[in-house]
Amino acid sequence: MRGTAGRRALGRRFGWLWAAYAVSAYGTALGFGAFTLVAVEVLDAGPARVALLAAAGRAVGAVLAVPLGPWVEFRRKRPVMVATDLVRCAALLTVPAAYALGRLGYAHLLAVAVVVAAADIAFRAASGAYLRHLLPPGDLLAANSRFEATGWTATMTGPPVGGAAVALSGPVATVAANAVSHLLSALGIRAIGGTEPAPARPRAARPRAGDLLAGWHHILGHPVLRPLFLNALAVNGLIMASEPLLAVLLLRDLGLEPWQYGLVFALPCAGGLAGSRLAPRLVARYGRDAVLRASGWLRVCWPLGLAFIPAGVPGMVLFVALQLGLVTCCALFNPVLATYRLQHTDGGLVARTLAAWSVSAGLTIAALTAGWGLLAAATSPRTAVAAAGLLLLATPSLLPRTTGRTGSPRRARRPRGHATH
Repeated sequence: MRGTAGRRALGRRFGWLWAAYAVSAYGTALGFGAFTLVAVEVLDAGPARVALLAAAGRAVGAVLAVPLGPWVEFRRKRPVMVATDLVRCAALLTVPAAYALGRLGYAHLLAVAVVVAAADIAFRAASGAYLRHLLPPGDLLAANSRFEATGWTATMTGPPVGGAAVALSGPVATVAANAVSHLLSALGIRAIGGTEPAPARPRAARPRAGDLLAGWHHILGHPVLRPLFLNALAVNGLIMASEPLLAVLLLRDLGLEPWQYGLVFALPCAGGLAGSRLAPRLVARYGRDAVLRASGWLRVCWPLGLAFIPAGVPGMVLFVALQLGLVTCCALFNPVLATYRLQHTDGGLVARTLAAWSVSAGLTIAALTAGWGLLAAATSPRTAVAAAGLLLLATPSLLPRTTGRTGSPRRARRPRGHATH
Protein backbone atom coordinates (compact mmCIF):
# COMPACT_ATOMS: atom_id res chain seq x y z
CA MET A 1 0.00 0.00 0.00
CA ARG A 2 1.38 3.43 -0.94
CA GLY A 3 -0.08 5.65 1.77
CA THR A 4 1.37 9.17 1.96
CA ALA A 5 4.34 10.35 -0.06
CA GLY A 6 6.67 9.93 2.87
CA ARG A 7 5.52 6.39 3.73
CA ARG A 8 5.64 4.56 0.42
CA ALA A 9 6.35 0.84 0.46
CA LEU A 10 9.47 0.76 -1.69
CA GLY A 11 10.18 -2.98 -1.69
CA ARG A 12 12.61 -5.49 -0.21
CA ARG A 13 15.57 -4.55 -2.40
CA PHE A 14 15.29 -0.90 -1.40
CA GLY A 15 15.02 -2.09 2.20
CA TRP A 16 18.44 -3.75 1.95
CA LEU A 17 19.91 -0.66 0.29
CA TRP A 18 18.45 1.53 3.02
CA ALA A 19 19.77 -0.80 5.73
CA ALA A 20 23.26 -0.74 4.20
CA TYR A 21 23.12 3.04 4.06
CA ALA A 22 21.94 3.19 7.66
CA VAL A 23 24.75 1.08 9.11
CA SER A 24 27.33 3.07 7.15
CA ALA A 25 25.74 6.36 8.23
CA TYR A 26 25.76 5.33 11.88
CA GLY A 27 29.40 4.30 11.64
CA THR A 28 30.33 7.59 10.02
CA ALA A 29 28.36 9.51 12.64
CA LEU A 30 30.06 7.57 15.42
CA GLY A 31 33.36 8.74 13.96
CA PHE A 32 32.14 12.32 13.48
CA GLY A 33 35.14 14.64 13.59
CA ALA A 34 37.40 11.67 14.31
CA PHE A 35 40.26 12.87 12.13
CA THR A 36 39.95 16.35 13.61
CA LEU A 37 40.03 14.90 17.13
CA VAL A 38 43.04 12.73 16.27
CA ALA A 39 44.83 15.72 14.74
CA VAL A 40 44.08 18.00 17.71
CA GLU A 41 44.32 15.54 20.61
CA VAL A 42 47.05 13.15 19.41
CA LEU A 43 49.13 15.18 16.96
CA ASP A 44 48.59 18.59 18.63
CA ALA A 45 47.70 20.21 15.30
CA GLY A 46 46.68 23.86 15.17
CA PRO A 47 43.91 25.45 13.07
CA ALA A 48 45.98 25.69 9.89
CA ARG A 49 47.02 22.01 9.95
CA VAL A 50 43.52 20.87 10.91
CA ALA A 51 42.07 22.85 8.00
CA LEU A 52 44.79 21.55 5.68
CA LEU A 53 43.96 17.97 6.64
CA ALA A 54 40.31 18.48 5.75
CA ALA A 55 41.09 20.49 2.62
CA ALA A 56 43.92 18.44 1.11
CA GLY A 57 42.14 15.14 1.70
CA ARG A 58 39.07 16.37 -0.14
CA ALA A 59 41.00 18.09 -2.93
CA VAL A 60 43.36 15.25 -3.81
CA GLY A 61 40.59 12.69 -3.40
CA ALA A 62 38.36 14.71 -5.73
CA VAL A 63 41.09 14.97 -8.38
CA LEU A 64 41.72 11.23 -8.19
CA ALA A 65 37.98 10.65 -8.54
CA VAL A 66 37.63 12.55 -11.86
CA PRO A 67 38.13 9.41 -14.02
CA LEU A 68 35.91 7.39 -11.68
CA GLY A 69 32.70 8.88 -13.14
CA PRO A 70 33.01 7.12 -16.52
CA TRP A 71 34.50 4.06 -14.82
CA VAL A 72 31.43 3.75 -12.60
CA GLU A 73 29.00 4.64 -15.41
CA PHE A 74 30.04 1.71 -17.60
CA ARG A 75 29.96 -0.93 -14.86
CA ARG A 76 27.26 -2.56 -12.83
CA LYS A 77 26.72 -0.41 -9.79
CA ARG A 78 26.35 -2.90 -6.95
CA PRO A 79 29.85 -4.39 -7.34
CA VAL A 80 31.27 -0.86 -7.42
CA MET A 81 29.44 0.00 -4.19
CA VAL A 82 30.73 -3.14 -2.50
CA ALA A 83 34.30 -2.50 -3.69
CA THR A 84 34.35 1.11 -2.51
CA ASP A 85 32.93 0.10 0.87
CA LEU A 86 35.77 -2.42 1.27
CA VAL A 87 38.38 0.15 0.20
CA ARG A 88 37.11 2.59 2.82
CA CYS A 89 37.11 -0.13 5.45
CA ALA A 90 40.70 -1.16 4.72
CA ALA A 91 41.99 2.43 4.61
CA LEU A 92 40.35 3.41 7.89
CA LEU A 93 41.62 0.30 9.70
CA THR A 94 45.20 1.42 9.08
CA VAL A 95 44.68 4.35 11.48
CA PRO A 96 44.06 2.34 14.68
CA ALA A 97 46.72 -0.15 13.56
CA ALA A 98 49.33 2.60 13.17
CA TYR A 99 48.22 4.20 16.46
CA ALA A 100 48.61 0.91 18.30
CA LEU A 101 52.13 0.56 16.90
CA GLY A 102 53.05 4.13 17.82
CA ARG A 103 53.57 5.09 14.16
CA LEU A 104 50.56 7.27 13.45
CA GLY A 105 51.51 10.58 11.86
CA TYR A 106 50.00 13.54 10.07
CA ALA A 107 50.99 12.25 6.62
CA HIS A 108 49.27 8.93 7.35
CA LEU A 109 46.03 10.70 8.30
CA LEU A 110 46.27 12.76 5.13
CA ALA A 111 46.75 9.69 2.92
CA VAL A 112 43.77 7.93 4.48
CA ALA A 113 41.65 11.06 4.04
CA VAL A 114 42.53 11.11 0.33
CA VAL A 115 41.63 7.45 -0.24
CA VAL A 116 38.37 7.73 1.69
CA ALA A 117 37.38 10.93 -0.15
CA ALA A 118 37.92 9.34 -3.58
CA ALA A 119 36.05 6.18 -2.57
CA ASP A 120 33.19 8.29 -1.18
CA ILE A 121 32.72 10.00 -4.54
CA ALA A 122 32.72 6.71 -6.44
CA PHE A 123 30.25 5.20 -3.97
CA ARG A 124 27.85 8.15 -4.19
CA ALA A 125 27.94 8.09 -7.99
CA ALA A 126 27.22 4.36 -8.06
CA SER A 127 24.51 4.46 -5.39
CA GLY A 128 22.65 7.34 -7.04
CA ALA A 129 22.68 5.59 -10.40
CA TYR A 130 21.58 2.34 -8.76
CA LEU A 131 18.70 4.08 -6.96
CA ARG A 132 17.57 5.52 -10.29
CA HIS A 133 17.56 1.97 -11.70
CA LEU A 134 15.87 0.48 -8.65
CA LEU A 135 12.86 2.81 -8.25
CA PRO A 136 10.41 4.62 -10.55
CA PRO A 137 10.71 8.45 -10.68
CA GLY A 138 7.65 8.94 -8.49
CA ASP A 139 9.31 7.11 -5.58
CA LEU A 140 12.63 8.93 -5.65
CA LEU A 141 11.65 11.77 -3.31
CA ALA A 142 10.34 9.32 -0.71
CA ALA A 143 13.59 7.33 -0.96
CA ASN A 144 15.83 10.39 -0.77
CA SER A 145 13.86 11.68 2.21
CA ARG A 146 14.41 8.39 4.01
CA PHE A 147 18.13 8.52 3.33
CA GLU A 148 18.23 12.11 4.56
CA ALA A 149 16.27 11.25 7.71
CA THR A 150 18.51 8.27 8.42
CA GLY A 151 21.62 10.39 7.99
CA TRP A 152 20.42 13.00 10.44
CA THR A 153 19.20 10.38 12.93
CA ALA A 154 22.62 8.77 12.82
CA THR A 155 24.30 12.13 13.32
CA MET A 156 22.01 12.81 16.26
CA THR A 157 22.94 9.62 18.12
CA GLY A 158 26.43 8.85 16.83
CA PRO A 159 28.57 11.81 17.99
CA PRO A 160 27.63 11.60 21.70
CA VAL A 161 28.37 7.87 21.70
CA GLY A 162 31.53 8.55 19.72
CA GLY A 163 32.56 11.24 22.18
CA ALA A 164 32.10 8.80 25.06
CA ALA A 165 34.10 6.18 23.16
CA VAL A 166 36.89 8.70 22.62
CA ALA A 167 36.91 9.50 26.35
CA LEU A 168 37.07 5.79 27.26
CA SER A 169 39.21 4.29 24.52
CA GLY A 170 41.07 7.12 22.80
CA PRO A 171 40.40 9.10 19.65
CA VAL A 172 41.02 6.29 17.15
CA ALA A 173 38.33 3.96 18.54
CA THR A 174 35.62 5.59 16.45
CA VAL A 175 37.77 5.34 13.33
CA ALA A 176 37.79 1.57 13.78
CA ALA A 177 34.01 1.54 14.31
CA ASN A 178 33.55 3.53 11.11
CA ALA A 179 35.70 1.01 9.23
CA VAL A 180 33.57 -1.89 10.46
CA SER A 181 30.40 -0.06 9.42
CA HIS A 182 31.63 0.03 5.81
CA LEU A 183 32.23 -3.72 5.94
CA LEU A 184 28.67 -4.28 7.17
CA SER A 185 27.38 -1.94 4.46
CA ALA A 186 29.15 -4.02 1.80
CA LEU A 187 27.48 -7.17 3.14
CA GLY A 188 24.08 -5.46 3.06
CA ILE A 189 24.53 -4.34 -0.54
CA ARG A 190 25.49 -7.89 -1.56
CA ALA A 191 22.26 -9.11 0.04
CA ILE A 192 20.09 -6.91 -2.23
CA GLY A 193 20.11 -9.49 -5.01
CA GLY A 194 18.33 -9.07 -8.31
CA THR A 195 19.85 -8.10 -11.63
CA GLU A 196 21.13 -4.90 -13.20
CA PRO A 197 21.18 -3.97 -16.87
CA ALA A 198 24.46 -4.60 -18.64
CA PRO A 199 26.82 -1.62 -18.79
CA ALA A 200 26.50 0.58 -21.82
CA ARG A 201 30.07 -0.07 -22.91
CA PRO A 202 32.30 -3.18 -22.72
CA ARG A 203 34.43 -3.26 -19.59
CA ALA A 204 37.65 -3.29 -21.61
CA ALA A 205 36.92 -0.03 -23.40
CA ARG A 206 38.95 2.95 -22.25
CA PRO A 207 37.02 6.10 -21.33
CA ARG A 208 37.33 8.90 -23.85
CA ALA A 209 38.20 12.48 -22.94
CA GLY A 210 34.59 13.52 -23.53
CA ASP A 211 33.39 10.93 -21.03
CA LEU A 212 35.31 12.68 -18.26
CA LEU A 213 33.49 15.96 -18.93
CA ALA A 214 30.02 14.62 -19.74
CA GLY A 215 28.71 15.17 -16.22
CA TRP A 216 29.80 18.81 -16.17
CA HIS A 217 28.47 19.29 -19.71
CA HIS A 218 25.05 18.12 -18.59
CA ILE A 219 25.00 20.18 -15.37
CA LEU A 220 26.22 23.43 -16.93
CA GLY A 221 24.00 23.01 -19.99
CA HIS A 222 20.83 22.52 -17.97
CA PRO A 223 18.99 25.79 -17.20
CA VAL A 224 17.94 24.71 -13.69
CA LEU A 225 20.69 22.32 -12.60
CA ARG A 226 23.34 24.96 -13.33
CA PRO A 227 22.11 27.55 -10.77
CA LEU A 228 21.29 24.81 -8.26
CA PHE A 229 24.82 23.45 -8.74
CA LEU A 230 26.44 26.84 -8.20
CA ASN A 231 24.27 27.51 -5.16
CA ALA A 232 25.08 24.11 -3.64
CA LEU A 233 28.83 24.60 -4.19
CA ALA A 234 28.79 27.99 -2.50
CA VAL A 235 26.57 27.03 0.45
CA ASN A 236 28.13 23.65 1.20
CA GLY A 237 31.64 25.00 0.68
CA LEU A 238 31.20 27.88 3.13
CA ILE A 239 29.46 25.72 5.74
CA MET A 240 32.07 22.97 5.54
CA ALA A 241 34.95 25.48 5.55
CA SER A 242 33.77 26.59 8.98
CA GLU A 243 33.53 23.07 10.44
CA PRO A 244 37.21 22.52 11.39
CA LEU A 245 37.38 26.08 12.70
CA LEU A 246 34.36 25.46 14.90
CA ALA A 247 36.10 22.34 16.18
CA VAL A 248 39.14 24.39 17.18
CA LEU A 249 36.92 27.12 18.66
CA LEU A 250 34.85 24.67 20.71
CA LEU A 251 37.58 22.24 21.76
CA ARG A 252 40.50 24.58 22.32
CA ASP A 253 39.25 28.13 22.81
CA LEU A 254 36.01 27.37 24.69
CA GLY A 255 37.33 24.24 26.40
CA LEU A 256 34.59 21.76 25.56
CA GLU A 257 35.26 18.11 26.29
CA PRO A 258 34.99 15.64 23.36
CA TRP A 259 31.63 14.35 24.60
CA GLN A 260 30.30 17.92 24.84
CA TYR A 261 31.59 18.65 21.33
CA GLY A 262 29.72 15.61 20.03
CA LEU A 263 26.59 16.56 21.96
CA VAL A 264 26.27 20.10 20.60
CA PHE A 265 26.55 18.78 17.06
CA ALA A 266 24.19 15.87 17.71
CA LEU A 267 21.18 17.57 19.33
CA PRO A 268 20.37 19.83 16.34
CA CYS A 269 20.07 16.77 14.12
CA ALA A 270 16.54 16.32 15.46
CA GLY A 271 15.75 19.16 13.07
CA GLY A 272 17.28 17.14 10.25
CA LEU A 273 14.95 14.26 11.02
CA ALA A 274 11.93 16.57 11.08
CA GLY A 275 12.89 18.45 7.93
CA SER A 276 13.56 15.36 5.86
CA ARG A 277 10.29 13.74 6.90
CA LEU A 278 8.38 16.93 6.07
CA ALA A 279 9.93 17.38 2.63
CA PRO A 280 7.59 15.05 0.65
CA ARG A 281 4.52 16.47 2.38
CA LEU A 282 5.51 20.08 1.82
CA VAL A 283 6.31 19.41 -1.85
CA ALA A 284 2.92 17.73 -2.27
CA ARG A 285 1.17 20.70 -0.66
CA TYR A 286 3.14 23.76 -1.83
CA GLY A 287 5.12 22.50 -4.83
CA ARG A 288 8.78 21.81 -5.47
CA ASP A 289 9.70 25.38 -6.37
CA ALA A 290 8.32 26.89 -3.18
CA VAL A 291 10.08 24.35 -0.95
CA LEU A 292 13.42 24.74 -2.74
CA ARG A 293 13.39 28.53 -2.61
CA ALA A 294 12.08 28.88 0.94
CA SER A 295 14.48 26.33 2.44
CA GLY A 296 17.30 27.65 0.23
CA TRP A 297 16.85 31.13 1.70
CA LEU A 298 16.24 30.06 5.29
CA ARG A 299 19.24 27.71 5.58
CA VAL A 300 21.77 30.56 5.22
CA CYS A 301 20.30 32.74 7.99
CA TRP A 302 21.87 30.85 10.89
CA PRO A 303 25.67 30.35 10.49
CA LEU A 304 26.66 33.99 11.11
CA GLY A 305 25.51 33.67 14.71
CA LEU A 306 28.04 30.86 15.32
CA ALA A 307 30.82 33.46 15.36
CA PHE A 308 29.38 35.01 18.52
CA ILE A 309 28.84 32.02 20.81
CA PRO A 310 30.12 32.63 24.36
CA ALA A 311 31.82 30.15 26.67
CA GLY A 312 30.00 27.83 29.02
CA VAL A 313 26.43 26.56 29.01
CA PRO A 314 24.96 29.69 27.33
CA GLY A 315 27.32 29.18 24.41
CA MET A 316 26.35 25.53 24.09
CA VAL A 317 22.64 26.42 24.14
CA LEU A 318 23.08 29.14 21.50
CA PHE A 319 25.18 26.83 19.32
CA VAL A 320 22.52 24.11 19.45
CA ALA A 321 19.73 26.57 18.60
CA LEU A 322 21.57 28.00 15.59
CA GLN A 323 22.55 24.56 14.32
CA LEU A 324 18.96 23.36 14.77
CA GLY A 325 17.69 26.04 12.40
CA LEU A 326 20.46 25.36 9.88
CA VAL A 327 20.02 21.60 9.90
CA THR A 328 16.22 21.70 9.60
CA CYS A 329 16.36 23.89 6.51
CA CYS A 330 19.15 21.85 4.92
CA ALA A 331 17.18 18.65 5.50
CA LEU A 332 14.21 20.16 3.66
CA PHE A 333 16.35 21.33 0.74
CA ASN A 334 18.63 18.34 0.19
CA PRO A 335 16.20 15.52 -0.75
CA VAL A 336 14.24 17.81 -3.07
CA LEU A 337 17.45 18.80 -4.87
CA ALA A 338 18.68 15.20 -5.02
CA THR A 339 15.38 14.02 -6.49
CA TYR A 340 15.26 16.79 -9.09
CA ARG A 341 18.83 15.97 -10.15
CA LEU A 342 18.03 12.28 -10.66
CA GLN A 343 14.76 12.93 -12.48
CA HIS A 344 16.35 15.38 -14.90
CA THR A 345 19.38 13.30 -15.86
CA ASP A 346 19.35 10.56 -18.51
CA GLY A 347 20.04 7.07 -17.18
CA GLY A 348 23.35 6.81 -19.02
CA LEU A 349 24.63 10.04 -17.45
CA VAL A 350 23.63 9.62 -13.81
CA ALA A 351 26.94 8.30 -12.45
CA ARG A 352 28.99 10.86 -14.37
CA THR A 353 26.70 13.69 -13.29
CA LEU A 354 26.83 12.68 -9.64
CA ALA A 355 30.60 12.19 -9.81
CA ALA A 356 31.06 15.61 -11.44
CA TRP A 357 28.86 17.18 -8.77
CA SER A 358 30.79 15.47 -5.95
CA VAL A 359 34.21 16.24 -7.45
CA SER A 360 33.27 19.91 -7.82
CA ALA A 361 31.91 19.98 -4.28
CA GLY A 362 35.06 18.33 -2.93
CA LEU A 363 37.37 20.77 -4.70
CA THR A 364 35.29 23.77 -3.65
CA ILE A 365 35.14 22.65 -0.03
CA ALA A 366 38.86 21.93 -0.06
CA ALA A 367 39.76 25.34 -1.48
CA LEU A 368 37.48 27.22 0.90
CA THR A 369 38.57 25.13 3.89
CA ALA A 370 42.24 25.85 3.15
CA GLY A 371 41.53 29.53 2.64
CA TRP A 372 39.49 29.80 5.79
CA GLY A 373 42.19 27.95 7.74
CA LEU A 374 44.71 30.56 6.62
CA LEU A 375 42.25 33.33 7.48
CA ALA A 376 41.73 31.85 10.94
CA ALA A 377 45.48 31.57 11.48
CA ALA A 378 45.96 35.22 10.45
CA THR A 379 43.01 36.49 12.48
CA SER A 380 41.01 34.09 14.67
CA PRO A 381 38.53 31.22 14.23
CA ARG A 382 35.69 33.58 15.18
CA THR A 383 36.59 36.07 12.48
CA ALA A 384 36.80 33.37 9.83
CA VAL A 385 33.43 31.87 10.87
CA ALA A 386 31.86 35.35 10.74
CA ALA A 387 33.24 35.93 7.21
CA ALA A 388 31.72 32.65 6.02
CA GLY A 389 28.38 33.56 7.59
CA LEU A 390 28.30 36.94 5.86
CA LEU A 391 29.06 35.44 2.45
CA LEU A 392 26.38 32.80 2.93
CA LEU A 393 23.74 35.52 3.13
CA ALA A 394 24.40 36.32 -0.55
CA THR A 395 24.09 32.77 -1.88
CA PRO A 396 20.26 32.61 -2.35
CA SER A 397 20.71 34.97 -5.32
CA LEU A 398 22.06 31.92 -7.18
CA LEU A 399 18.83 29.94 -6.80
CA PRO A 400 16.71 29.53 -9.98
CA ARG A 401 13.42 31.39 -10.13
CA THR A 402 11.58 28.23 -11.19
CA THR A 403 12.41 24.59 -11.85
CA GLY A 404 9.77 24.18 -14.56
CA ARG A 405 6.76 21.90 -14.45
CA THR A 406 6.64 19.45 -11.55
CA GLY A 407 5.03 16.69 -13.56
CA SER A 408 6.95 14.31 -15.77
CA PRO A 409 10.65 15.21 -15.84
CA ARG A 410 12.03 17.13 -18.76
CA ARG A 411 14.29 15.03 -20.96
CA ALA A 412 17.86 15.99 -20.16
CA ARG A 413 20.13 17.06 -22.98
CA ARG A 414 22.41 14.23 -24.09
CA PRO A 415 25.95 15.06 -25.13
CA ARG A 416 26.68 13.90 -28.66
CA GLY A 417 28.65 10.72 -28.95
CA HIS A 418 27.88 9.36 -25.48
CA ALA A 419 25.95 6.15 -25.09
CA THR A 420 23.16 5.83 -22.54
CA HIS A 421 21.56 2.85 -20.87
